[in-house]
Amino acid sequence: MRLLFAVALAISTVFSASAHAEERDPAMHARQVIEQQITAFLNNDAMTAYSFASPEIKSVFPNAERFFEMVKKSYAPVYRPGNYAFGRNQVSPDGTVAYQEVLISAPDGKDWAVYYELKRQRDGQFAINGVRMMRETNSQGI
Repeated sequence: MRLLFAVALAISTVFSASAHAEERDPAMHARQVIEQQITAFLNNDAMTAYSFASPEIKSVFPNAERFFEMVKKSYAPVYRPGNYAFGRNQVSPDGTVAYQEVLISAPDGKDWAVYYELKRQRDGQFAINGVRMMRETNSQGI
């Protein structure tokens, strides 16, 4: 019984520390959200990818399937990145908005700078509120 309690306490401490780290470093939290969404795209998991979208995005694309199709069609490098790396980031002074640059080498060999805007939600989590892509013509690759 004591062992079970000790294991439960250790697990709750790890999750609590992780949550507090996200509160202290909103840029890290934003990167984690983006990485989880990219992983969902790579796994063809529309529901999980959609779960990281903000309410504003969900109001335009009211279900996961429509959202997924839009990303496939309009944001192919995000949907199927080759290599990617996180670039510059900025967080608003009050911590409610994060901006994250992601550098993507698409499977077709073209390089992109992708700019994410994430908004903190009522539950404290960031949700992706917009993505802007720019073709990187000066890139030497990632």
